[in-house]
Amino acid sequence: MPPVSVSPLLTLLADGRYYRVTELLSASGLDSAELSRQLGEFAQWGIELDVDSDQRYRIPGGLSLLDAAGVRSSLSPIATQLLKSLQVHPVIDSTNAELLRQAGQGISEGTVCTAEQQTAGRGRRGRQWVSPFGRNIYLSVLWEFAAGPSALEGLSLAVGVAVARALSNCGVDNVRLKWPNDVFIGDAKLGGILLEMKSNAEGVCQVVVGVGINVAMPEEASAAIDQPWVDIARDGEMADRSRLLAALLDELLPMLAQYESNGFARWREEWLALDAYAGQPVVLISGDQRQEGIAQGVDETGALRLETPAGLELFFGGEVSMRPVRNT
Repeated sequence: MPPVSVSPLLTLLADGRYYRVTELLSASGLDSAELSRQLGEFAQWGIELDVDSDQRYRIPGGLSLLDAAGVRSSLSPIATQLLKSLQVHPVIDSTNAELLRQAGQGISEGTVCTAEQQTAGRGRRGRQWVSPFGRNIYLSVLWEFAAGPSALEGLSLAVGVAVARALSNCGVDNVRLKWPNDVFIGDAKLGGILLEMKSNAEGVCQVVVGVGINVAMPEEASAAIDQPWVDIARDGEMADRSRLLAALLDELLPMLAQYESNGFARWREEWLALDAYAGQPVVLISGDQRQEGIAQGVDETGALRLETPAGLELFFGGEVSMRPVRNT
């Protein structure tokens, strides 16, 4: 089912200006009943609507809505070639879940799904990913690996490097990476990465690469976040989300196309330079198990190197989470 586009009414209100009802009706082509219905739908999506004493409507501060044509026109030639389909949804349960549903239906690698809002966004270990309307980046990319799951070692770390490159290209400084899949600025989380996969009878592995980036998180939405966080708007001016999405695809698509041939080794040095906890005391948590040590970067497969009283040990992603000792 093709994604439904954002309505002309929302596109108009996204500029943050006040509009009279007559202007909204004329510009959107709606009748009064449909106008009322759509305004009510916007409220259900969590979009703040302000009505002044003259019954003029606006979205305070406006919204930077995703523009599929603008994204495509901003892509590099190689990313344009690798992008097979760009799906932009107003509201969806989860961009990762949507591509996983489509994965067995013949869609091509290079299919991209994004949305203005997720109603059931998720991070690692089943955690909720807070996804307010029109504020952040919710992005999923489908790619195929003929060698199966064994080809995916270190992939989430390489994705992190690609994300950091894209953010730097958009003027976002001081980005750091936390093993195995978090994007940080300082001690606060800016984004996260979630890989999910399906394998077929031929051994081909279809991987959905999910990336979430906080762009301009509303304070009211942030109440559901259980750890220190930051967004791009607090690190500088409000980002153009379509430009940021194009920058992410410019880095992610070529990286995914090369990964099966090159593996993580090509990306290791860059990841090490971005390591948020190099040389710091950390604790690894997996279920009821805890292991403290000093983080010593990662090896060529993306495994964490941890200096423990028993010596240097290697740990792989999976269900393991890492925390600095001071936060445990």
